[in-house]
Amino acid sequence: MIEAIKKTLLAGVGAAIITKEKAEVLLKDLVDKGKVSADEAKELASKIAEEGRKEFDTSSKELTERVKALVEKADYARRSEVKALEQRVRQLEERLAAEATKAD
Repeated sequence: MIEAIKKTLLAGVGAAIITKEKAEVLLKDLVDKGKVSADEAKELASKIAEEGRKEFDTSSKELTERVKALVEKADYARRSEVKALEQRVRQLEERLAAEATKAD
């Protein structure tokens, strides 16, 4: 499941990079044709990049929340819970071994 999530994120990042490259080409073309100034193109590129970052951040947060919700629904034991249980079992085994030694 985690591999699928990684691939999805990487695909999103790849799409964002391609979009940025296409935006740069389009803006350069508009500057070359004289439809926008170089300063306007830089400002627009900055806005596009900022919106892309915001969208990526929002998507990342939403994905994190969804993964957490799925993990909670799946009712998997967390590492900390497993370690706590292992420690309790060790303590009980030690107690049993000590009592067995006393009984002999």
